[in-house]
Amino acid sequence: MEHPTCVVEEMKQFVIHGAPSTVYYIPDFISEDEESYLLQQVYKSPKTKWTQLSGRRLQNWGGLPHPKGMVAEKIPDWLHTYCEKISSLGAFGGKTANHVLVNEYKQGEGIMPHEDGPLYHPTVTTISLGSHTFLDFYTPVSSMENDAPQTEENRYLFSLLVKPRSLLILQDEMYQRLLHGIRPCDQDTLTDKVVNLSAAGAMPGEIMTRDTRVSLTVRHVPKVIKTKLFLGRK
Repeated sequence: MEHPTCVVEEMKQFVIHGAPSTVYYIPDFISEDEESYLLQQVYKSPKTKWTQLSGRRLQNWGGLPHPKGMVAEKIPDWLHTYCEKISSLGAFGGKTANHVLVNEYKQGEGIMPHEDGPLYHPTVTTISLGSHTFLDFYTPVSSMENDAPQTEENRYLFSLLVKPRSLLILQDEMYQRLLHGIRPCDQDTLTDKVVNLSAAGAMPGEIMTRDTRVSLTVRHVPKVIKTKLFLGRK
């Protein structure tokens, strides 16, 4: 039986075997010119498109995901190109991405460990622009079997080094069971807890300084409402 989130055959070379199933890490998924162009488009967006949160700010494209269904909005061409490019890899089981979250993390900013939840097809794909980051993975609070305190530190499992211009795809257990987050810090030291060192072309012991990073999180929202249902006749 075909796996519902199967990807095209040539993607297998990008699987990270040191992590639970399934992580694909593609270095240099986009060129430096594409990276510059995408950053230019992000910062050309109207100020009203930005939402300021604690520790980061973001833009939402394609609609607002909601349990009753997302009212679909047109995704601009500069993002739609990459929705199609990632979808063509089979990331969403033959469906096309219809939602993009643009996150800006300034140096020292991060995001608490979280899961992406059931509103999305169980795959998250991310293009990184401008700077590297560490994506850290944790066991959920309820799943620790011993009596150790349920601190973030005790629940921490491993990290992925995510470099600029790379594409990261998380599926299966990596999406559905583990939590992921970004620690708010200025520098990262590469240790054996970083499970994709060789794939990212990095060496243990290296110290990397973060800069402002913009991430494009591209996903598929299965439950969509066409806006014309609400508009009625003119």
